[in-house]
Amino acid sequence: MKKVLITGGAGFIGSHLADELLAKGYEVRALDTLSPQVHGHGRQRPDYLDKEVELIVGDVCDKEAVEQALRGVDAVYHFAAAVGVGQSMYEVAHYTRVNNLGTAVLLEALIARPVERLVIASSMSLYGEGLYRTPSGQVREGGERSLEQLRRADWELHDADGTTLQPVPTPESKSPALASVYALSKFDQERLCLMTGRAYQIPTVALRFFNAYGPRQALSNPYTGVLAIFASRLLNDSPPRIFEDGLQQRDFVSVYDVARACRLALETPAAAGEVFNVGSGEPQTVRAIATRLARVMGREGIEPEILGKYRVGDIRHCFSDIGKARKVLGYEPQVRLDEGMAELAQWLAGQAAEDRVAQASAELSARGLTV
Repeated sequence: MKKVLITGGAGFIGSHLADELLAKGYEVRALDTLSPQVHGHGRQRPDYLDKEVELIVGDVCDKEAVEQALRGVDAVYHFAAAVGVGQSMYEVAHYTRVNNLGTAVLLEALIARPVERLVIASSMSLYGEGLYRTPSGQVREGGERSLEQLRRADWELHDADGTTLQPVPTPESKSPALASVYALSKFDQERLCLMTGRAYQIPTVALRFFNAYGPRQALSNPYTGVLAIFASRLLNDSPPRIFEDGLQQRDFVSVYDVARACRLALETPAAAGEVFNVGSGEPQTVRAIATRLARVMGREGIEPEILGKYRVGDIRHCFSDIGKARKVLGYEPQVRLDEGMAELAQWLAGQAAEDRVAQASAELSARGLTV
């Protein structure tokens, strides 16, 4: 039996990973600051966190809290992070502190107290645009869309002759294209961990999560995953609000599949030093996801509100190529989207959410971060 530390372990993905590890016989400790934006005020232990998880309430930027959390552990999952593309564009210091400085504090502690494995939660956001195919069949990286293009509601990426490019699955080999402060901070987290792990012989694995969904998402956090944001609106009988035209494609993956991939990253010797996409490998449009969620929640009459606006930091299409994770980790998504959303709807039926989406949108608009 090994003892594992999960920073951010009281959160959405961290708590599901704790369940996965406990079921396999691991001991689990969590370090979590219980941020009010995620957990509400009061800093109470979440009811969903398994009673066998040892919870240390503390800040990942606090050296003493980190050192305490590391005592006696054999492996570390570093999930603690401020999450949100839009918010990161104006709370720059907060995102840089939590994500960059917090990782640096953890790594300095690990240099003094090495572990058998470090797994860092990275993000698909660091890709920026995914890969695209030209009409001639050439695969190329998507560039940035100009403000002039976005102002005329021309959302797609085009070739030099104006032909629309077709999105294709994005592998780990794609170059980063950092479109937000959040993306930059996740890239820094990933690189810092892999670099330090290599230098100090700490086997390290980076997992680039795509859009995870499932029970326990923070429904009152307007900067969390898109499905949770849509669910918050629908629970309050309000339409999901979608930027651009809603036809942008993303990769939605069940949190149970994410947790399984995380365990495999711990247990697979060949994973050390590598980066893996963790997604479903199946693209879905954001508009279709909003419509499907309304249906499974019994709110078929609430159509999504298509804003026709661009949010700074957003990209058009990105969905995963999971071939490397399949080959090296033996990872295979097991939860189909219909099944996962049905379970999500069942969980949502017993939840309440404070709808803060309009407030978040106003924050972005006031700072000129929507076009």
